[in-house]
Amino acid sequence: MNLPNKITMIRIVLIPFFVFFMLTDVVPYSRYIAAVIFIVASLTDTLDGYLARKYNLISNFGKFMDPLADKLLVCSALVCFVAIPENPMPAWGVIVIISRDFIISGFRLVASDAGVVIAASWWGKIKTVVQMLMSILLIVDFSGAVIDCVEYIFIYLAILLTVVSLADYLWKNWKVLDDGNM
Repeated sequence: MNLPNKITMIRIVLIPFFVFFMLTDVVPYSRYIAAVIFIVASLTDTLDGYLARKYNLISNFGKFMDPLADKLLVCSALVCFVAIPENPMPAWGVIVIISRDFIISGFRLVASDAGVVIAASWWGKIKTVVQMLMSILLIVDFSGAVIDCVEYIFIYLAILLTVVSLADYLWKNWKVLDDGNM
């Protein structure tokens, strides 16, 4: 297993620790510990991609696991947000974001069966960055009118970009569903 793939696996291993600290008050400042874990895990996404491209270590394992690790991290945070009553993330927004991930994963599976590799678009990458920034804001949960407003802006921007990136993805790749007549 090459270094970028090991870094991807570290991101996956960090997820249960993030969830534990996010949902418990066993130790003081557990939400801040969760935030640090989430930030470190998010940064590994940039690091593993950079190393894979720089040193030509791109692998099928990495192509599969890297986006899966991102989805697991973000979806874990979203489920935690719904579990916390005072969190402003609406359950319907979580459903929209997770549904998009299921749809894209299904598309990638069909494309893979047809021998087609579908690369991530810039819309998808921007969506991921905004979702991660939104998650960090909601994890640390600072209070105040301005911070609350910024949180809502990021929540609805993340949901909007989720829908836009899905539409872009479907528009560019609809032929994958054309029973092999690409």
